[in-house]
Amino acid sequence: MRGKLWFIGGLAAGFVLGARAGREKYEEIVQQARKVMDNPTVQEAKGTAQAQANRLMSEGKDRLSHSKLGEKMSSGTHDHNHAGTNGLTSSTTSSSSAAPTKPMP
Repeated sequence: MRGKLWFIGGLAAGFVLGARAGREKYEEIVQQARKVMDNPTVQEAKGTAQAQANRLMSEGKDRLSHSKLGEKMSSGTHDHNHAGTNGLTSSTTSSSSAAPTKPMP
């Protein structure tokens, strides 16, 4: 019985010390991640990626709304008085001279 108590006490001490060391390592990782995210180059890349994603989403919505599937989806709604109820309308206009975009991997 005495051996079991020592074993359980050792487990408890190991857990507490490991948790403390784990928390410190976690805080270190979080601090490094914040440094990376605050880097101006990373911020610029983040903005560029967000702008690209927004543009591609708008183009996709526009293309879908002008496709046969988009026409079926919009004609299938019962409320024709409210534009945008089907989520397929876009605030951007498409240009026929726009170059096709490559799909992102």
